[in-house]
Amino acid sequence: MSFPFLIARRYLFAKRSTNAINIITGISVLGVAIGTAALVLVLSVFNGFEDLLAGLFGHFNPQIKVTAAKGKTFEADSLLLTQLRDLPGVMYLSETLEEIAFFEYEGSQDFGVLKGVDESFARVNNIDSTVREGDYILQVEDRNCVVMGAGVRNKLSVNVHNVLSAMTVYMPTEEAGGVLDKPFKTRFVYPMGTFAIQQDFDNQYVLTNIAFMRDLLGVPSGTVSSLEIRCKPGAKVSEVKKQIRAMLGDSFTVRDEYEQNEAFFKVMQLEKWMGFAITSLMLVLMAFNTIGALWMIVLDKQKDISILKSMGATDNMVHRIFLLEGLLLTLLGMGIGLVLALGLYFAQKTWGLVGIPQGFLVQSYPIAMRMGDFVPVILTVIGIGLLAALPPAQRAVRVPAYLREE
Repeated sequence: MSFPFLIARRYLFAKRSTNAINIITGISVLGVAIGTAALVLVLSVFNGFEDLLAGLFGHFNPQIKVTAAKGKTFEADSLLLTQLRDLPGVMYLSETLEEIAFFEYEGSQDFGVLKGVDESFARVNNIDSTVREGDYILQVEDRNCVVMGAGVRNKLSVNVHNVLSAMTVYMPTEEAGGVLDKPFKTRFVYPMGTFAIQQDFDNQYVLTNIAFMRDLLGVPSGTVSSLEIRCKPGAKVSEVKKQIRAMLGDSFTVRDEYEQNEAFFKVMQLEKWMGFAITSLMLVLMAFNTIGALWMIVLDKQKDISILKSMGATDNMVHRIFLLEGLLLTLLGMGIGLVLALGLYFAQKTWGLVGIPQGFLVQSYPIAMRMGDFVPVILTVIGIGLLAALPPAQRAVRVPAYLREE
């Protein structure tokens, strides 16, 4: 153990000449503890929201999505589908076909995205578990049915329990006709259910069966907008995606969950680290308590510093003593803060101490700790603590050396 560290540790717990110094030191340690806990909890809350929304996206977006590199649709023949389904990591594969359409229901009108899906779609993303009203039914005998987002349902004032009331779907036609020809294809569908996932999906998507969608668009069987894939449990999505890219080549785009929502996740990360930066500024303000505490310790220990210098201690050694003193105070506060953050984390996870107003998807703030977040927290707290120790350490160096006669 080095001599400066030994002296710094002794000063940390040594008796002060004035009780006020102990109070100031305690306040500085408490400030570092609160700042550390705040940094950890801010990152954990953002992690919780990110995981929550990623889970919600997973009820609509697949783990892997294959689309055409050029154009809106492509032909997925039986050979291609068989090859994809036979890949070791693929569990389910769904064919989907979507297009913008115009909807009308009992006088209410709105645009949206009509998405035709096959029977495997619900197995790919478990969307049937998000149905809040009615049932997940896309076809009943010769009736074509739809399940719509909650936002679309509200805008059109749809009653999914009225089995006799149909919704009219208008789809633009590309065929050139006469002046009196209608520019839209018109079909009737029956609303059967409402899903609630996330506002972006709820406000625009209407799901139906893919056979009806192909007939409405007038495209041949096998035409799809995308192939949506769910991987087997334990399979690495990155490896499966790599295999699919190697199989399909450059004519197709293969994206995982993150790439499908890349803009959203980038914004979430930006907000997360902006929150971290703002909380760090709070810790910087609290660091002035550390400066004050160390300055008082330097003034209280002037006699000891003079004796050390007269015994041969160099200015560099004195400087290191009080830098280490600041580091020890910071580490003590940081340790208390980490314990406090862990306690609040488990309390929030278990009992939901901080709730969210009604109308949100969860009743309390989601929270999730990640080990990687502790590294920037620890480095930030230690860095601020060392910077706070510099002025008092410089002040200690300026204490003159002299021999006191008894």
